[in-house]
Amino acid sequence: MRRELFAYVLPTRNRHDALRETIASLASLGLDAPILVVDNGSDVPVALTGSECNAGAQVARLDHNAGAAGRNVGVELLAKRFEWVVMLDDDSAPIDAGFVHALHQASDEVGAVTADIFLTSGGREAGGLPEVPVGCGVAYRVGAFLDAGGYDPAFGYYAEEYDLSAKLIARGWRVRFDPRFRVEHRKVDAGRDMGRILGRLVRNSAWVMQRHAPEHERLARVREVVRRYHGIAGCEDAMGGFSGGLRELMRTRRSQGRTPLVGEEWDRFTGLWHARRALTSRAVAGEGPLAVVDRGKHDWCVDQALAEAGAHVVEREDEARAVVIGTMSPGPMLDAAERRGARGQRVLIPWECGLLAWDGATTSRAAGQHARVA
Repeated sequence: MRRELFAYVLPTRNRHDALRETIASLASLGLDAPILVVDNGSDVPVALTGSECNAGAQVARLDHNAGAAGRNVGVELLAKRFEWVVMLDDDSAPIDAGFVHALHQASDEVGAVTADIFLTSGGREAGGLPEVPVGCGVAYRVGAFLDAGGYDPAFGYYAEEYDLSAKLIARGWRVRFDPRFRVEHRKVDAGRDMGRILGRLVRNSAWVMQRHAPEHERLARVREVVRRYHGIAGCEDAMGGFSGGLRELMRTRRSQGRTPLVGEEWDRFTGLWHARRALTSRAVAGEGPLAVVDRGKHDWCVDQALAEAGAHVVEREDEARAVVIGTMSPGPMLDAAERRGARGQRVLIPWECGLLAWDGATTSRAAGQHARVA
């Protein structure tokens, strides 16, 4: 029996108004695709209206909060009927139907298609890497998701996408960005506690490195995670939550099973492979002095790729003829490139990613143009 193309899966807990708005947004696309809501043990169980049911929404109720692993339940229920599952949060939805073409045209080795995720408040969603999606906007091929074992329930929320992406890469799957897949994330504040978030982020992100980093890099990458989230916790006034997560990490780090990525697998996972492909000797030749700007997640990949390409890098931006965006996190990378390009700077981004050449116009939710090299 031929399977249908896709269904939506979105977990929720105690955010009924946000969920209702998301279901309405999905219905407005008119794609006639099932919307499977996974109720992660809401205090008041999710009850759908007649119009929501008519729009294809249905509920799978859990008696506990399974966190991101509630998505696994959705995939298991849909696996026999659908080729893809479009993973959303209860406060995110595709902006248009462009992602349908992306799924139709994904080659067989692609196990996940990641979205360009815009925040209602402005700019793009932070987080992720070129082959690590943000969970509120990604489509998984059902076979690939099941092959990799889905989300690890131990993570709860945060950084679970990194663990799953490492498992996909290890099994030979590709994770591809497609600019036709555009998602708006309203990022509802209800249920967000920065102390708890920072605690989970430091524990879970370090677990990922403990599990999947090559042995010669493992400790350095774990320490990098701790430094990064210590700085963020200080800015967010969330040191208590960070400290609790760090203590839990110390108790549990050695119990994480080692399944290290090797060679190109690891370089794809970190983003180094992508930075190398974008910032080749040919790409930087003739650019003159370059300055690395807007540093963020995995900026070391940018530095290493530029060093390998023999680029002339200077510290001072006013001494450079062009700038290189210094993060491998796609959202901040593209936002920074557009912002600087609009000011007339020559901009290189460390990710090829199949984007259209940028013509100087600022990206909007309605336009399909993004920065690559301006």
